[in-house]
Amino acid sequence: MCGIVGVVSNAPVNQLIYDALLLLQHRGQDAAGIVTQQERKFFMHKAKGLVKDVFRTRNMRALPGNCGLGQVRYPTAGNAYSEEEAQPFYVNAPFGIVLVHNGNLTNAKALKHELFSTDHRHINTESDSEVLLNVLAHEIEKTTRGLPLQPADLFAAVANVHKRIKGSYAVIALIAGHGVLAFRDPFGIRPLCMGRSSDASGARVLASESVALEGTSHVFERNIEPGEAVFIDLAGQVHAQQCAESPVHNPCIFEFVYLARPDSVMDGISVYQARLNLGEALAKRVISTVPPNEIDVVIPIPESSRPSAAQLAQLLGLPYREGFVKNRYVGRTFIMPGQGVRKKSVRQKLNAISSEFKGRNVLLVDDSIVRGTTSQEIVQMARDAGARKVYLASAAPPVRFPNVYGIDMPTATELVANKRSVEEIRRIIGCDALIYQDVEGMKNAIGKLRPTIKNFDASCFDGVYVTGDITSDDIARLNENRVTADESDDDTSRLALPNHAE
Repeated sequence: MCGIVGVVSNAPVNQLIYDALLLLQHRGQDAAGIVTQQERKFFMHKAKGLVKDVFRTRNMRALPGNCGLGQVRYPTAGNAYSEEEAQPFYVNAPFGIVLVHNGNLTNAKALKHELFSTDHRHINTESDSEVLLNVLAHEIEKTTRGLPLQPADLFAAVANVHKRIKGSYAVIALIAGHGVLAFRDPFGIRPLCMGRSSDASGARVLASESVALEGTSHVFERNIEPGEAVFIDLAGQVHAQQCAESPVHNPCIFEFVYLARPDSVMDGISVYQARLNLGEALAKRVISTVPPNEIDVVIPIPESSRPSAAQLAQLLGLPYREGFVKNRYVGRTFIMPGQGVRKKSVRQKLNAISSEFKGRNVLLVDDSIVRGTTSQEIVQMARDAGARKVYLASAAPPVRFPNVYGIDMPTATELVANKRSVEEIRRIIGCDALIYQDVEGMKNAIGKLRPTIKNFDASCFDGVYVTGDITSDDIARLNENRVTADESDDDTSRLALPNHAE
């Protein structure tokens, strides 16, 4: 999961891209990067860390130009501590192309061999995004054949990219001297949308979520459709074409459950309303497990479970209370390496308000339960704060399967729900009752907000991989490429495009 943005404007774009990345920071906290173009020259700065830490005044001054790209990284393959794998990625031919990517290629290993043996291109990192860039560059080179670049050439290249690569991808690429190209995988798994300015800048903006448009005072226009490619030339003219043979719309349902900001609208679905609907559906499941008169209070586990918990409490006629205070300056538990660090971090992140728990039967509501270690610790925190009984409800179904499309879901053996019954999970977590959403209830709750979407990628819940090319052997192979972290690696060499003025 990453956040990406691209801009073509009549005014400098460095501040706009920076502001958009701040609004997408929830999509990745490991690294950030911006590239801009001025007179066909690229200027890039990227490094590990949060946006506010990566970019200082001197860095921003070194990013001139009226078009550019940005990315916040949440790595799911390769090395989380390698600055070489921070995006954007760059190749100098054809034309000069820089690229940012959100998603995960499931055939990256085979493509890497193909690129070397057939396309004669070199891949210097373990990142599948560099693989994707080189496939795109090779296909653009084939379609242009040394002639001036036309939008039709780009669309033909993207059509060939769709045939070669598998997995999930929302992509924005800046082509030196020509403009910005964006496209989305034929299943629309990862999100991408487009907007425009209403002032003299004439800016066109592409971003992972609508909040990056609205939060920078731009007008949301539309989503990029599955399989579609959009090219925005340097004059701001938009060219678009469907480039996939049989596109279908199967957006990732976990975006609505947890990943996206609640103030975003993705693929025509309000994330906030989706979470309200999940709470409504979950309320019916709670009633069948725990009588409401045995619950004194409903308490959300911050942050993304709040809408679901509030809706559930209202429907059950129960008090809704904030029982946990979150320390916003600690990294997400979800992306921390190592179970020991993860468990320790829970109490650093949350503190219980004892008065909301003491002597009460408490229903805790979470957006989802992945490994179960965090849930186990939070349940114990509630007991330590004086709760008489602790019930736990999940707005999402049991996470039983790994995700291969760009979310860092752990291997199956690390998932608390894998091959376990709800009762077995309850005993591990230590709550008095455990209530899960069911898969169909989740799909119906979100799907009714846009009936034209007939299915979602819900593979981490139901084991159905919408691309149709994933086997157990593939999952084992992809797990070999999961993020590695070596904090002792201080190598800051640059074989890619160097940071300007370093």
